[in-house]
Amino acid sequence: MPFSPPVPDDDATFRRIAWRLLPLLFLCYVVAFLDRVNVGFAKLQMTAELQWSDTVYGFGAGIFFLGYFLFEVPSNLLLQRVGARRWIARIMVTWAIVSGAFAVVDRLPWGPMPAWFGVAPSVFGFYTLRLLLGVAEAGFFPGIVLYLTYWFPTARRARAFARFMTAVAIANVVGAPLSGWIMDTFNGVGAWAGWRWLFVLESVPSMLMGFAVLLLLPDSPASATWLRDDERARVAARLAEDRAAAVAGDRSPTSVREALSSGRVWALAFVYFTSALALYGVNFWMPTIIQELGVAKTAYLRIGLLTMIPWGVAVVAMTLWGAHSDRTGERRWHVAGALAVTASGLALLAVVGTAVVPSMLALTLVSAGVLSAMCTFWSIPTAFLRGSAAAAGIAWINSIGNLGGHFGPDLIGRVRDATGGSAGAFLTLAALVASGSVVVLLVARTGQVAGR
Repeated sequence: MPFSPPVPDDDATFRRIAWRLLPLLFLCYVVAFLDRVNVGFAKLQMTAELQWSDTVYGFGAGIFFLGYFLFEVPSNLLLQRVGARRWIARIMVTWAIVSGAFAVVDRLPWGPMPAWFGVAPSVFGFYTLRLLLGVAEAGFFPGIVLYLTYWFPTARRARAFARFMTAVAIANVVGAPLSGWIMDTFNGVGAWAGWRWLFVLESVPSMLMGFAVLLLLPDSPASATWLRDDERARVAARLAEDRAAAVAGDRSPTSVREALSSGRVWALAFVYFTSALALYGVNFWMPTIIQELGVAKTAYLRIGLLTMIPWGVAVVAMTLWGAHSDRTGERRWHVAGALAVTASGLALLAVVGTAVVPSMLALTLVSAGVLSAMCTFWSIPTAFLRGSAAAAGIAWINSIGNLGGHFGPDLIGRVRDATGGSAGAFLTLAALVASGSVVVLLVARTGQVAGR
C-alpha cells in the first residue's frame, strides 16, 4: 500500500483518541510486564532459598510462553467476538491471581504430580504457575495491537504502537528499583522473604487495572461517548481508505485459514521470534548480569537502579524511532536497522565479560534496539491483514514469535550451568537476531509485506 501522509485536519481527532486510550493501555501493559518479568528480580533470592539451578530458573522463566502460545489465537478471536473491554479486563484479573500465587510456589499442594514428572514440588509449582500465567495473559498484547487498528489508520500506527510499547521500558525503569526496594524493605516481614512479598504486592495493580478497563475502555469508536459524530465519521473514513488501498494494492489474507497458511505471516513470525529471543533472554537475566558486575549480592535496590539505565535509554530511542517511521512511511529498514543494533549489543555482551561500562553499553544497545524494532514491526502485518485474518494473523505472529521468550532465557540458563558463563548463548542469540534483520528486508516493502 502506498504511503499516505496524515491529513492535518485529522490531527486533533487522532490526538484526542491517543490521549483517551493510550495512557490507560500504557498502564495496563506496565503492570502486565511487571507481573511477567518480576521473576528476574525474585531469582536473586528465590533460587538460593529453594535451591534451584540456573537451568531450572531459565526453563521456568521461559515456559510462560508455551502457555501463551497455546491460547494466543483463540484468545484474540474471542476478543473480536466479545469485545475488547470485557476480554482485556478478564485477562488482567486472572493473571493477577496467578501472579500472586507465586508467593507460595513451594507450599501449594500438588499431590503426586511432581513425582510423576520427576521434579521437586517447588520446581513443579514454579513450572506450572509460569505456564498458567502465560495461559492467563494469552491474547493481551496481540489484542491491544488489534484494538489499536480499530482506531488508527496505517500512517499513524507506528507512533501509537511506540507510545503503547514504551510501557515495556517504563515497566523496567519503574519496576527495577521498585522490585529492589520491595525485596530490601519487606524481607523478613511476617517471616516472609522479600521475593514472596514482591509477587504479592506487584499483583495488586494488575487486579485494579482490570476493573479500570471494565469501566473505562470503549470497544470501538462507535461506542466511545467522548467522540463527536463528525469525529467518528472521520475515523471510519480514514480506516475505510486504508482497507480500500490494501484491496487495490495487494492480494491479502482476509480469513483465519488464509492468515495461518500465509508464508508472509510465517516469515514475520520468525522475525518477531528473533526479537523475543533477545528481549526476554536479556530481560529475565539482566538483574543477574548486573549483579555479576561486582554489585553486592543483597544490594537489590542498587541492582534495580542500575537496571533502569538501559531501559531509560530505550524509552527515548523507541519513541523517536516510531515517530520517524511514521513521518517517513518507511518500515522495513527501521525494523531491520533496530534488529542489527540489537545483534551488535548481544555480540558485545558475549565478549566483554564483567567489565562494567562495556556491559552496560551492551545491555543498552539490546534494550533500545529490540524495543525500537518491536514498535515499528507491528505496522507491517497490520497494514495487510484484514477482517478475521487480522485477529488470527496478529495473534499467530505474536504467539509463534513469543516462543522466543521461552528459548532465550532457557538457552542462557543451560549454557551458564554447562560452561559457567553466558558468552556462547549471547553469540547464538546475536546470530539469530541478525538473521531476523535479513528476513524482514527480504519479505517486506515500505509500509507492508511483499506479495506472495
